[in-house]
Amino acid sequence: QYIFALTRELIELSDLNLHLFVLKHEQHHFDFAKDKCNIITVPSWARSPIKNIWWHHTKAPRIAAQLGLDVFHVPSYRRMMSSKRFATVGTIHDLAPFHVKGKYDIARMFYGRVVVKYLAARQTKLIAVSGDTAKDIEQFFSLPSSEITVIHNGIDHERFKASDSKQARKWISSTHQIHTPFFVYISRLEHPSKNHVRLIEAFNQFKQKNDSDWQLVFGGGDWHGCEEIYAAAKSSPYSQEIHFLGFIADQDLPKVYLAASSLVYPSLFEGFGLPPVEAMACGLPVISSDRGALKEFVSDAALIVDPEDISDIAEALRRGQSQPSLVAELITKAEINADRFHWKNTAEQVVRVYKEAIKKHRN
Repeated sequence: QYIFALTRELIELSDLNLHLFVLKHEQHHFDFAKDKCNIITVPSWARSPIKNIWWHHTKAPRIAAQLGLDVFHVPSYRRMMSSKRFATVGTIHDLAPFHVKGKYDIARMFYGRVVVKYLAARQTKLIAVSGDTAKDIEQFFSLPSSEITVIHNGIDHERFKASDSKQARKWISSTHQIHTPFFVYISRLEHPSKNHVRLIEAFNQFKQKNDSDWQLVFGGGDWHGCEEIYAAAKSSPYSQEIHFLGFIADQDLPKVYLAASSLVYPSLFEGFGLPPVEAMACGLPVISSDRGALKEFVSDAALIVDPEDISDIAEALRRGQSQPSLVAELITKAEINADRFHWKNTAEQVVRVYKEAIKKHRN
C-alpha cells in the first residue's frame, strides 16, 4: 500500500522524473503509472529473498548508475543497498525483530537485527513512518536523529470514508453469510505478533458473560504461525461465530469496514498500523492496542487495551457492544483523527527528503 500510494502521488509531480523498478510478473499492478514514468523490468528470477537481496546489491546499482539517477529510494529496510554511487533513501516501517520474539525465522531475525543495522548506516537519508520507529532506529542502530526524517503514512480518503453501511451489510451477508453485527480484525494471520489467539480467547469470555449475537471476523491472508490461530478458533465453544475472510481485495476492504460494527486491533507491535486509521475514516469505532506506534496514530480516538490482558480486551468488546454513547464519542473523534493522514502530504515530504539526500551526497 505504501508503494502504490506513493507512486500514485509522485507521478503527478512535474519536477520529478520517476523511474520505477518492478518485478516482471508484478508489472500489471502498475498499469496506472506506465505512461507517466519509466518502468524498469526486474526479472522474475529475482523474486526469492536471497536472489532479490543479491540483485539489489549488484544489478540495481549498475542500472541506476547507467540511468544517471540522482537518488534511489528503497521503500523497505529489507532491501536497502550499500552502494555509494548515488544518494540513497531507505524507508523503515518498523523494527519488529527487536520487539517480538519469534517474529520471523532465525535467518530473517539475524538479517533484520544485524545486516540491516549496517545497511541503515550507509543510507544517505532514512525515513521512519512514525516517531516510535525513529526512536527505535536511534536506539538499536545507534544512528543520530538528524539522519532520520519522520513522515507519516496516509490513507486514501476517496476509498475510506463514512457512508451508508446498508449496502455493505447486504454484501457481506450474501458474500460471506455474516448476518449479525461483528467485530473485525484486519491483519495477516501471523502468530504470535498479531495476537489473534488472545483476541479469540477474549471473544470467548465476552460471549460467555454477555447475551450477545455479535460475531468475530478476521480478514487477512495466511502467514507465519497461522495454524495456531486456526486451531484456537476451531477449539472455541463459539467457533461457528468466528469467520475467516482470507485475503481481502483492495476494492472490498472499504465494504468490510462499513459492514462491521467495530474494528479490534490488538497487535503486539506496529510501526504504523493502517487499518485502525482506515476504519476511523469509514466512521467505525476502534478498539486498539497501544503497542509500538499505535498510540501515536489512534491518539484518543480509540478504546485502548492491554493486548496481553485477555480480560481487558473482553471488557473493551463488552463496552463497544453495549455503550452507544461511548461508541458515538469514538466515531466523532475517529473521523477527526483520520483526517490527519493524507498520501499527498506524505509524498511532498518524501520529495523534500530526496532533495536533501541529493544535496548531501553531492557535498
